[in-house]
Amino acid sequence: MDAPTTTSAGNGTSGENGGGWFKPRRKPGAGSQQAPGQGSDPGQDRIPGSGAPRPSRSVSAIRPVGTGASRPQPAAPAPAAPVRRPAAEPRTDAPTTAPPAPPVAEAPLRQAPLRETPLRETPVAEAPVAEAPAPEAPAPEAPAPQPQAAEAQTAPAPPAPAEPAAPVSPDAALVRRTLADIGDDAGKVTSYFYALLFTRHPELRALFPAAMDTQRDRLLKALLTAAEHIDNKPVLTEYLRNLGRGHRKYGTQASHYPAVGEALLGALARYATTTWDDEAEAAWIRTYTAISQIMIDAAAENELRAPAWWQAEVVSHDLRTPDIAVITLRPDQPYPFLAGQYTSLETPWWPRIWRHYSFAAAPRPDGLLSFHVKAVPAGWVSNALVHRARPGDTVRLGPPAGSMTVDHTTDNGLLCLGGGTGIAPIKALVEDVAEHGARRPVDVFYGARTDYDLYDIDTMLRLQQSHSWLSVHPIVDGRTQFPDAVLEHGPWNSHDAYLSGPPGMIRSGVDALRNLGIPGDRIRHDSLEELVAAGD
Repeated sequence: MDAPTTTSAGNGTSGENGGGWFKPRRKPGAGSQQAPGQGSDPGQDRIPGSGAPRPSRSVSAIRPVGTGASRPQPAAPAPAAPVRRPAAEPRTDAPTTAPPAPPVAEAPLRQAPLRETPLRETPVAEAPVAEAPAPEAPAPEAPAPQPQAAEAQTAPAPPAPAEPAAPVSPDAALVRRTLADIGDDAGKVTSYFYALLFTRHPELRALFPAAMDTQRDRLLKALLTAAEHIDNKPVLTEYLRNLGRGHRKYGTQASHYPAVGEALLGALARYATTTWDDEAEAAWIRTYTAISQIMIDAAAENELRAPAWWQAEVVSHDLRTPDIAVITLRPDQPYPFLAGQYTSLETPWWPRIWRHYSFAAAPRPDGLLSFHVKAVPAGWVSNALVHRARPGDTVRLGPPAGSMTVDHTTDNGLLCLGGGTGIAPIKALVEDVAEHGARRPVDVFYGARTDYDLYDIDTMLRLQQSHSWLSVHPIVDGRTQFPDAVLEHGPWNSHDAYLSGPPGMIRSGVDALRNLGIPGDRIRHDSLEELVAAGD
């Protein structure tokens, strides 16, 4: 099952020594010819297919910050270097996708407190950038429960009143103003961003997939979304740390971050024609510096204890339906993870193309890893895994990520909604509860479009027969919808909820569960796609 997150290949180190973040930009000699991104004024550059150059302000260059690689012990994220204008503090909001660094990967994070955040249940096209899961087996979207149905049930606790919006920092306000300014030119900003990045730093092109069609928007979108939500530090910090660790697979080094940052500022300076000034530039530099430093330090710390990737051999390939396979891998060294998490995977047939898949079983004594993969239209990795992979083939795995895990410090019941291949991490959660020996009530609602698409129902029913505390409820589109089925049981206000499946199911599911009285901080699902969507 494709999960939402990001990663890529490469065994580069994460640490490089460097000085401060800023250095004066050298002015080009008179009459010299400049390629895009090489002049002192990126606003004067041209991008392929553009018309006459459009003047804009020049931007400050960015240099890498020292990283934990040069220290005995990795240090905590360093604060952004101060800029002349004491404007603001970065702002972050969980809904963000991968931040900087050439190859940005998407590491999911706990979206509990967030409103709409699709789950990491679907195939995610991954390249050097935070990746968002694509729906694997579209499960029926759960419409918000009808008032009549709700009345028929025991009155669920009313949704908690919306909390007053947190104050917005000056930097966050400036960042949002810039994003609003470039809204209509998003496609041009993306093209110009890559033109600057690859022209100024052609060596970085090798970190990206040969075909940039699916990758094209991801890196910049991840950067912009992370910047927009810079005020939500607790959530975004953990998210960025996951991304920083995941970027090691791409071979990302600390010295690459400034290159991406300068291309970002250059693209913004060219297209944010009405809002870009010294104050906006300073706010973006502080914001990007803060984002980058968190990722750099996380990568340096992770380098001391884990490899950048794992080699894994395919030991079994079970084709459950014409387009869904259950694949079991044997990693070449111990692979620590938690039930409910996911990883990124690269095949030998599509180098530097990574996709995210959730673990379909809790950690096993024999160390084997299982995944549910659905071949999606035009899905390079998913089709290769379903239709081409065979026992004996070798793939690469990125580090585990995700926070949709069981809290074993409580005895709350579990309400699990899994759509399509989203049942994979749900099954892992059930096994995890069983292994801990707790008799916590667990209700699993397994949804699909047809009976045929309930490809793992036999496994779930066998688990139900083995554990009296487990109840499995198959949901087929056209007969019952998720909200109605959940309403028929309950009440759920003392349960922790877990959602995994297509983005539409996650969005509607989160709203429905809140309407049933489940607090937002007890609704768990990992997803990157919604983070990106939140920044659109």
